[in-house]
Amino acid sequence: MYEDPPDSAVQAPAPAHTTTTVERGSFCLARCTCGWSGPARRSRDRARTDAEHHSAAPGRPEAPGL
Repeated sequence: MYEDPPDSAVQAPAPAHTTTTVERGSFCLARCTCGWSGPARRSRDRARTDAEHHSAAPGRPEAPGL
């Protein structure tokens, strides 16, 4: 009897969002492995907060409050 192979998209969990901060001159911005990029900030702390908000709500394209 023939069985269809299981759908890998159904079995595989969604990839985790891994965020980092990147410095460009006097600005810092948050980036994610999903392709999301936060706004450039002069405050590293604000960029980290953007990354935390994105990781907490991965379905949203932007950090809240932007």
